[in-house]
Amino acid sequence: MHNNQTPPASPSFDTIAQLRQQIAHLFWVADTTLDFPEPGYFRFRGRPQGELEPHYDELRQHFEQYGYTPLAQPENGQVVLLGLPLVITPPPLRWRWNLVLFLLTILSTLFTGAVNEPAFGEVFTQAIETGSGWGAVVANLWRGLPFCLSIMLILGAHEMGHFFAARYHKVAASLPYFLPLPYPLSYFGTLGAFILQRSPSKNARVQFDIGASGPLAGLVFAIPLLIYGLATSPVGPLPEMYMREGNSILYVVLKFLVFGEVLPSGGMDVSLNQVAWAGWTGLLITGINLLPVGQLDGGRVAQVLFGQRVLKQMFWPIIAGLAIFSLIAQSPIWVVMIFLLLSMGRQYEQPLDSVTQLDPRRRALAIFTLILFVLIFVPVPLEWVGF
Repeated sequence: MHNNQTPPASPSFDTIAQLRQQIAHLFWVADTTLDFPEPGYFRFRGRPQGELEPHYDELRQHFEQYGYTPLAQPENGQVVLLGLPLVITPPPLRWRWNLVLFLLTILSTLFTGAVNEPAFGEVFTQAIETGSGWGAVVANLWRGLPFCLSIMLILGAHEMGHFFAARYHKVAASLPYFLPLPYPLSYFGTLGAFILQRSPSKNARVQFDIGASGPLAGLVFAIPLLIYGLATSPVGPLPEMYMREGNSILYVVLKFLVFGEVLPSGGMDVSLNQVAWAGWTGLLITGINLLPVGQLDGGRVAQVLFGQRVLKQMFWPIIAGLAIFSLIAQSPIWVVMIFLLLSMGRQYEQPLDSVTQLDPRRRALAIFTLILFVLIFVPVPLEWVGF
């Protein structure tokens, strides 16, 4: 964000008086304070003429005519409009790095999907041993298409859910940044994806729509793909040494519905094919994103539902919980998450309008979203048995 003009050192009394008159039909001003809370700002204190939410955009247009952006805040039963001395202008949308990372993630997930296929494994092992035959390796990458297409569909739906929600609410956002990480560095071929929000949300309703749209859109594809993948995956005896995927509540229920029994049991379990593995991975990534902390999707939902103060109080208990899971799972996943959250997880978005709260429909959907988190979260993602 940047200014599109240089604001005055101190607001002009005549300018502020003129602005006050222009917004009188939208906002009744009881008193005006110049250079508050700091030089260059001003404050209108009063009350909106009706609900603030439907009038905020028009208020903003009037403020921007004079080089200001209104910040609406509650104060002792009244509403304060702070005149922020700049007009928010997002930078232009860029796409080159997004495309490069997208293509690299396709290659990474293709390889990850193909590496456990016997036909690909043979040519890949031969190429490593002989130092030749890499053309055959490339020619056989198509064998990883089921995993690649499935996981890219889930991640793409997730991030485009965020992107289109932001565009609908006229909030600037980047295109998705996909993060490739091929096997053997990752069993998933990717670290996920993210978008950058490049202008603030108007209010809590917009915050929620942008935050929740991603995981909900991703689950629309992840759950059917997982069900199809389970239905086409074989059930057989467990080997002496194997990697076992973690169970969430939803995953246990889906396996029971597909196979008619709780698995693993009696030395038997399902051997996930590529589509099932992508569906399970989609649930795992969505569950991590729904952790109610910081600017993760779940953090945004928790913030608008419970408030920023409660969200801040939840930070260290969640860090402690992840530390316990990392000791139990002996997996780097939670160690990486703890590092990321400690680095930037205590950043919280402040909307332009802090007065408008969630409507009943969004509140119910926010509660449902957090219930989904409980259903799909996997405390121990991967477990190596027999090693």
